[in-house]
Amino acid sequence: MRDDWKKRQDNPEEFNAALYQRTDELYQVNDAIPDENGQIYCPVLVMRDIVVFPRMVSPIFIAPGPNMEAIHHAQQNAGTMISLVLKNSEIEKPTPKDFLDVGVEIAVGRLLSLQDGNASALVQGRRRIRIDKIIKTGSFYWAKGTVITEKLSVDRRTEALMRTTRDLFERCIQLDRSLPDEAHLFSVNISEPGWLADMVATAISLPFEERQKLITLVEPKERLKKVNWLLAQELDVLQLEDEIQNRVQSEVDRSQREFYLREQLRAIQTELGEGDVWSRELNEIREKVEKKHMPEEAKKQAIKEIERLAQMPSMAPEVGIIRTYLDWILDLPWEERTEDNLDVKHAAKVLEENHYGLGKAKDRILEYIAVKSLKPKKERQPILCFIGPPGTGKTSLGRSIAEALGRKFVRLSLGGVRDEAEIRGHRRTYIGALPGRIIQTMKRAGTINPLFMLDEIDKLGADFRGDPSSALLEVLDPEQNYSFSDHYLELAYDLSKVMFITTANSLSSIPPALLDRMETIEFPGYIEEEKVEISKRFLIPRQMEESGFDLGEIVIEDDALKKVIREYTYEAGVRNLEREIGRLCRKVARLKSEKKKVPATITLRMIEKYLGPPQFFMTEAERQDEIGVATAIAWTENGGEIMPVEVLILEGKGNLQITGQVGDVMQESAQAALSYLKSKSTLLKLEPQLFEEVDVHVHIPEGAIPKDGPSAGITIATALFSAFSERRVFKEIGMTGEITLRGNILPVGGVREKILAAHRSGLKTILLPEKNIKDLVEVPKKVLDELHIKFVKHMDEVIKLALHTEQERSNPALRRDKKKQEKSQKKRK
Repeated sequence: MRDDWKKRQDNPEEFNAALYQRTDELYQVNDAIPDENGQIYCPVLVMRDIVVFPRMVSPIFIAPGPNMEAIHHAQQNAGTMISLVLKNSEIEKPTPKDFLDVGVEIAVGRLLSLQDGNASALVQGRRRIRIDKIIKTGSFYWAKGTVITEKLSVDRRTEALMRTTRDLFERCIQLDRSLPDEAHLFSVNISEPGWLADMVATAISLPFEERQKLITLVEPKERLKKVNWLLAQELDVLQLEDEIQNRVQSEVDRSQREFYLREQLRAIQTELGEGDVWSRELNEIREKVEKKHMPEEAKKQAIKEIERLAQMPSMAPEVGIIRTYLDWILDLPWEERTEDNLDVKHAAKVLEENHYGLGKAKDRILEYIAVKSLKPKKERQPILCFIGPPGTGKTSLGRSIAEALGRKFVRLSLGGVRDEAEIRGHRRTYIGALPGRIIQTMKRAGTINPLFMLDEIDKLGADFRGDPSSALLEVLDPEQNYSFSDHYLELAYDLSKVMFITTANSLSSIPPALLDRMETIEFPGYIEEEKVEISKRFLIPRQMEESGFDLGEIVIEDDALKKVIREYTYEAGVRNLEREIGRLCRKVARLKSEKKKVPATITLRMIEKYLGPPQFFMTEAERQDEIGVATAIAWTENGGEIMPVEVLILEGKGNLQITGQVGDVMQESAQAALSYLKSKSTLLKLEPQLFEEVDVHVHIPEGAIPKDGPSAGITIATALFSAFSERRVFKEIGMTGEITLRGNILPVGGVREKILAAHRSGLKTILLPEKNIKDLVEVPKKVLDELHIKFVKHMDEVIKLALHTEQERSNPALRRDKKKQEKSQKKRK
């Protein structure tokens, strides 16, 4: 029906007359008079896609055929008709079963012929008819039905429902321009609920199925409830349409205003002779792209973005996004590179001037420079991973390598990076998108072949945002990184010319796939002699300069330096050592600023005066040979040190107790040592049941420090042999090695640091596994000359070298065991 309302909007006077005043011709048609059974008998007007409600006037269009003949017959007799609605409007030849069981008695007005051969007329609904019988006479149908009488009484609930319906209808009229304002006034003057429901159903736009349901609802109150629900739905749709229309209108108005202002700006610029600034900027960008040396793919992408930019207004929101993208393409180094200095002697000189020690790392870099100077067919950049404790010079060595090669040095810290987009960047669909840190750092480098240091690669994290270590697989793979893909650029970027160096403190947290792509170089930490030399060459001059002294103005003696290293720092690197030297220099600088006497040389005795009491104490070798005490040589990240192992035998039930915050591996070594000892009970002349009558307590002093590893195995076994055999251990002997159940001795690591620690602690003889002979190459010759190093391959050799031959009966538990043995021998005799 909405279409019918719109058709008559152009002629509102005719519309109002038809809808509210009822034409004279419709008044002249009287209702059919029921017979003695209360039924009326009228010709049928078949309605396919329209429903006429009682008391409502609607226009209809009639095609030649049965409907036209039925109307002519009714008008000739000045009678009414019954409109029957088809259940399915697509049925061509309906039967009585295809109609709804409720129809409407209607009066049909004068037919008006149309140009296409059809006709139009106004029809007015009178009352609902319940259809009892449908008969076909001639070419059209006749219907017999009973008049449905509606209750006219209105209670309070119905009145409230009518008010709600009027309010909703008024709001719909305000939002729907196709509904005239007079419709609400007409609804206010209706006092019957059924009439109000039919009137609103006629006015608003409803689906044909809903109109069918409404015409069959004969109860006025139920019909009004249904109309109320349909009105609420229609109001929601109208409100949404209004909101969309207002938004679209505001956007159009703003766009028109911007266009008008831009045209004014262009006219003003033309008058001032400034020309079109936007066109000039586009031309400048296009010239930069043409002059920039970049791959063909990148150049095509840049030109494509410029063409998109040229089709947009200068104030469009996307202009800034495209401009930023073009700036990144233009600022990145695509082919710019620095020439490498391939002089091996020059590189060796630079590395030696800047760093002391670190022989493996220096040799690897010099090998790379030497191979590259021979101009191999395929140039491959090494991907190195410096592994070592903090403060050992990993990052500073990277700077020195860049200086030796003449490359730009850039550094990226990966500590705490958890988002994969930090490496690969964000896609341009996101607001504020940027390339990843790899591309950002390459832009900062300005060349395509810098030395790129990835610091703290073992501190990468992984969570729901992604795994950045997986994103680094492509970066650090020479077979893939020639076409690295960043999500922001979406272009292949060549990283194959970059020399990558990564640093880490531990290998355990680096994923195996990532570790496989790197060549690891260990930084084991500096020994005491190296720390002294580093202090003299680098640390003391730097701290003197920072404290305001001239070079050589103050001298620190070697003994004083060693005291600072041993008793005020505990580290593998030299970072804390430099802090202590700086503190020492500041103390002297304060004396100088206060015009007091400044010592020219800082001696051993002055250290405690300036730095306070010692913070760390070195473990010293035993002062005398003892039973059940052997000296192990241990290795930690902070260097080597000696570690006494104590064994005590007590009366008990055969338990083994190990104390000193010992790890699982060291506990297993102690178990293996005790099992080996039990297997040698006959050699020691001990009864087997003795081990079930005593408890063995193994203690490793400094219990607050965690200890682990298999290298203390032969030391624990030696202390156990000493305790059970009551033979003293030589105090000047230190040992290291892993023991098996058969008494074989396996090689261990950290030999260099262990030997130097034994030398510092005053030990004279070192027992090493035979397979560790190769590790002596790294030990200074002076230390080797002052120590007696003996290689062993079985525990029997260790016992002969480490224990006295005579026994001392001092343990009561073992003395009781000796008496038991003598008594048992007498009984046997």
